[in-house]
Amino acid sequence: MTPSMTADLVINGGTLVSENVSLPASLAIKDGRILAIADETAMPPARETLDATGLHILPGAIDAHVHFRDPGYPDKEDFASGTAAAAFGGVTTVFDMPNTLPTVATAHALADKHAIAASKAHVDYGLYAVLGEESLANVQALIEGGIIGFKLYMGNTFGRIPSPDTGAMLEAFELVAPTGKRIALHAETNSIMERREARLRAAGRTDPLAHLAARPAVVAIEAVSRAAVLAEWTGARIHVLHISSAAELRPLREAKARGVEITGETCPQYLFLSDADYARLAGVIRVNPPVREAQNQEPLWTALQDGTIDMIATDHAPHTREEKTRADIWTVDCGFPGVETQMPIMLTEAGNGRMAIEDYVRWSSANPARVWGLYPQKGALMVGSDADIAIVDLNRPWTVDDARLQTRGRISPWHGRQLTALPVHTLVRGRFVMKDRVLQDDTQGWGRSVHTLQNLPAPTVRHAQSSMAEITRMPGTPAAAF
Repeated sequence: MTPSMTADLVINGGTLVSENVSLPASLAIKDGRILAIADETAMPPARETLDATGLHILPGAIDAHVHFRDPGYPDKEDFASGTAAAAFGGVTTVFDMPNTLPTVATAHALADKHAIAASKAHVDYGLYAVLGEESLANVQALIEGGIIGFKLYMGNTFGRIPSPDTGAMLEAFELVAPTGKRIALHAETNSIMERREARLRAAGRTDPLAHLAARPAVVAIEAVSRAAVLAEWTGARIHVLHISSAAELRPLREAKARGVEITGETCPQYLFLSDADYARLAGVIRVNPPVREAQNQEPLWTALQDGTIDMIATDHAPHTREEKTRADIWTVDCGFPGVETQMPIMLTEAGNGRMAIEDYVRWSSANPARVWGLYPQKGALMVGSDADIAIVDLNRPWTVDDARLQTRGRISPWHGRQLTALPVHTLVRGRFVMKDRVLQDDTQGWGRSVHTLQNLPAPTVRHAQSSMAEITRMPGTPAAAF
């Protein structure tokens, strides 16, 4: 920094929070990046200043699991409303799932979705492509088209994307392993769930708890175990989405101990809600995987603390009120909003002493950035990092009101929850996208894809000589190259 340099923005008076420490300091921003962190007296002149006295300054959260329903389901959500909700929740980067309409399984569908996101997004984003039978031939084209990673559905959920059998999964892992891209898994075994749901329907069970009965924790145990074996065999990198049960932590821990490239996330609904809430919330609570028995909560918290679970995400999945309030649980759409409430819920819990605020930064920002190859450009408050910042009041009591959420799917299990933390300002690459709890309208289209930032280490491919591509290659023809 030269003495004559003028910053675009200087933030004074706040407490900066990293994954390791919180300390009072000022922060200067120029050209979308952090220019300086120091005492206020050492700050350069600035075109704009912000007084953050009494507030905490965090790296913006990276939500690695959202469903913004765009294209195909605009009545539920689109990229404009979804990323507005993210901004109000202190989330500066989101990774959007591919179960839109059309499914993101081809380079053409991916290009169309990029165009939509680029024109609407208030915050930065990554796009997943689906990995299954229909997209095996498109793996390289999808990577070249710009993705954050792949999503493989081991179990059915909204959109009814077919679940590949184990043979197709192995081939998919073989294809993706050499690229270094991570495969995010909906880790529930489809055959078990389909069979149990059919029997429950035949028995006349339409109550909310029937959904939980159809998806016991064994579906996750089996799926995580099987995926870990395939990843170990191929060298593929995998990420277990929405971990909901204590029982699936064992195969996750064991796989990590064996050196499998496996990471995992959990969501607020599995930390704070339980089967006791089904009577109160009915279809609103229906989500895949289901909210489980209360005894699962403490082990999930412990797994976050000891690193077995790497990060917090939301599985933000909005639907209309009519779709969430049907009497027959099997006709209720699965999922609910979460991107706007995750940070306030978690930081309220930090205020209650459950964990340190630095732990939250690790789970919500630093670890997702590391896992997806974005650190330290994202997920950190360092000189040179993108100025993706959430400025939070940790002493502002408020009550969640679904009607006032930014999402279009204004029905959630968090309605009426009393909280004490609230993001006041959100900046993406140095620009306010939400300021004083007001969305900055001129930021629609400011968000950009983060796939170009990915700096992934070289993969370790195993058993390539026995891969499907190799064993079916005609003698004398060159091996596939990535």
